[in-house]
Amino acid sequence: MKKLIQYFVGHERLVIYMSFAIVLVSVFGINLEVFAHGVTEGDKGYIQETTGVMPIPFIYLGAKHMMTGYDHLLFLFGVIFFLYRLKTVMIYVTLFAVGHVITLLSGVLLDISINVYVIDAIIGFSVVYKALDNIGAFQRWFGFEPNTKAATFIFGLFHGFGLAAKILDYELPADGLLQNLIFFNIGVEIGQILALIGILIAMSYWRKSKRFLHHAYTANVVMMMFGFLLMGYQITGYFVA
Repeated sequence: MKKLIQYFVGHERLVIYMSFAIVLVSVFGINLEVFAHGVTEGDKGYIQETTGVMPIPFIYLGAKHMMTGYDHLLFLFGVIFFLYRLKTVMIYVTLFAVGHVITLLSGVLLDISINVYVIDAIIGFSVVYKALDNIGAFQRWFGFEPNTKAATFIFGLFHGFGLAAKILDYELPADGLLQNLIFFNIGVEIGQILALIGILIAMSYWRKSKRFLHHAYTANVVMMMFGFLLMGYQITGYFVA
């Protein structure tokens, strides 16, 4: 890690990248609908026309949301970026999963209404945070490294509220609600595992490259830019919606 931090020292161009991304979103008003991954009308219509316990549809919807949830996947990508042991990967992924399970279930069952733009902006910030953590920014700027396990769990809670917001958008009937939520969460975990397998396979080949550390900086700066773009889009939506 020290070698990595030494390599990153002096690469303060990331501040320019961050500022540029924010300006693109906030000032020029770029159309970022491509970053929206809410509930599709087809899925919503199908769910609203059916009642009772529906295992397969909700498992499918959960898996689909996670597999197409670029913000969740970007955060997971950042979390495992420098994790080399499978056991360590599973610990962090489990912390993330426990966090989003708690708030997914409680958010829907207790009807905890949090503005979707605020939640998605925080999720975008989680991507920025993890990218900064990966390049050793906190150690350089503040002289310490945050507890990565605690951060993964806490951001998992916010990601769960994001999932809950999507579920609430389905306007589900009370009949079979708890069972359907459980099946939806099973689908989320299936999608997460499938995505994680793909990411780990790609990362295992990439890490064999002699220029991995050089590319690692660029990858995390790009990830950070996407995080800021997501934040900018959601913040803009909050004020104009």
